[in-house]
Amino acid sequence: MTAKAGEKAQKTGDFYCASCSEKVHVEEGDKIPTCPNGHKEFGTRRNEPDNKS
Repeated sequence: MTAKAGEKAQKTGDFYCASCSEKVHVEEGDKIPTCPNGHKEFGTRRNEPDNKS
């Protein structure tokens, strides 16, 4: 799963930057922001309320 800054989050969760692993928490329906270091691509999403991962 790859997500990019500016896309709408399909689910609430923590997105982890593909470049530096910084975490960004996003609520379902919100636009995904850039990571704190300015990167725009996220390779991992965790801590979704309906999943145990």
